[in-house]
Amino acid sequence: MSGTIVVTGTDTDVGKTVFAAALTVALGARYWKPVQAGLADGSDARSVVQLGVDPGRVVREAYRLNTPCSPHRAAEIDGVTIERARLTLPAGDGPLVVEGAGGVLVPLTRDWSFADQAAAWGQPVVLVARTALGTINHSLLSIEALRARGVPLLGVAFIGDAVEDSEAMIASIGKVRRLGRLPRLADLNAATLAAAFAAQFDVEDFR
Repeated sequence: MSGTIVVTGTDTDVGKTVFAAALTVALGARYWKPVQAGLADGSDARSVVQLGVDPGRVVREAYRLNTPCSPHRAAEIDGVTIERARLTLPAGDGPLVVEGAGGVLVPLTRDWSFADQAAAWGQPVVLVARTALGTINHSLLSIEALRARGVPLLGVAFIGDAVEDSEAMIASIGKVRRLGRLPRLADLNAATLAAAFAAQFDVEDFR
């Protein structure tokens, strides 16, 4: 599907949803979280709406799982079978931002990871990474896992305080494009996020 960008991360809670919301707004795109695991604290779809995404541009999840854990286990606990056929990219006009669950190798089923699904889609992927300690190892392992499956990697988007050496090393060793960095925002809302994205990223890199 033309105009699709897949957002994945080096780990859970690295800032994928915040970045995906900013990218969706900047591109005027639709947003889709194929598998949502954990609903007690709300969904990522609801979070992106709070961060400025038009509710009419949010595509309903293929799977909404109650248990807050890895999708494969959440599905088992909920008595649900995740079927690859239901993970087909949704049709529609204009660009689409797809947000993954957890990190690159999180299992969707007992024998199918998110990286495998990204390879099946064949669409460009943005890897979201922290700038905190440990990010070089986590980022490079994630890059290797994606490349081993032939996933087209658009680049890395960093989240957090500037750590120039770590960001540069990941780009250099991983031979990957450094797209920009979202700083941590003390007051995170639709306006501050849009401003930070515009200041730190070139939207043309994602078109």
